[in-house]
Parts: sequence; structure tokens; C-alpha cells
Amino acid sequence: MVLNAQDRRLVALIQGCLPLSSRPYAELGKQLDMPEETVIQRIRAMQEDGVIKRMGIVVRHHELGYTANAMVVWDVPDDQTRRVGKALGRHACVTLCYQRPRRLPEWPYNLFCMIHGKDRERVLNYLDSLVESEALQDIPHEVLFSGERFKQRGARYL
Repeated sequence: MVLNAQDRRLVALIQGCLPLSSRPYAELGKQLDMPEETVIQRIRAMQEDGVIKRMGIVVRHHELGYTANAMVVWDVPDDQTRRVGKALGRHACVTLCYQRPRRLPEWPYNLFCMIHGKDRERVLNYLDSLVESEALQDIPHEVLFSGERFKQRGARYL
């Protein structure tokens, strides 16, 4: 796919951040003198052609008051990983849940979930609730609280 000047302007706009609006593509369209539906169609076409690999959200948790962040790592039996992952992912306190290969013998964990909270006590309470509600008492896990925050940003294409 060859990008025209308007496509390049659109990519430059969306790689920064989308407008904080209930209709961000309409806002982008105003900046580009393009109807909202055309903005959506152009983004979709660029995704289908592989120009845009992925679109996602970078949430700045600290700015929202969520200063306690913990990655909980679980050693889930392989035949239960999908079930446990889906169960954890349904909880509002879990913002991210994914599977990774173990790195034995040093790293036995294969399921990771991120919990954000206003303070450590709240995060640990969320975790206790998860363990109880999903009957995970027998699943070994560790809580890794964030110690340092690094710059977060989305993909850059131009």
C-alpha cells in the first residue's frame, strides 16, 4: 500500500494519541477535513495491508491515581492455563492477563496478570479476592510490585 499525504497525516495523528472524546475518529476527521467514516475506513485499510500492525491504549495509571502496580505470576498446570487465565481476565481489577513459557528451573511461572490499585493494601486485597473467588489457593504465585516507572508510548510509524 502506498500512503498518500492524507494517510501520512492520519498515521502521524494516531501514533501520538487519540483525542479524549466519545468520538475520537470524528475529532481526527475534523483535523484532516475528512468524514469520521472515512477515517475509520482508512485506518482499517492500513491495518489490513499491514501498514498499521496494531492499535492499543497506553493508560497512564499514575496520573489516574493508581500508584500501586503488581504483576502477579502464577505457576498454573498447563491443562488449566486457559481456564484460569479467562477467569482472572474477567475481573475488573485485572488489567492484563497473558500466558508465557516457563524458564525452568529458575522461573516456573506461566501465567501473568497485572493488578493496579491506589495503594499496595488494595492490590493485595484484590489478589486475595481473586484467589478466593476463583479457588486458586493451591496455585503457587508471586506478587511483583513495580519499583520504577518507565516511559510508556504507543507504536511509531512515521
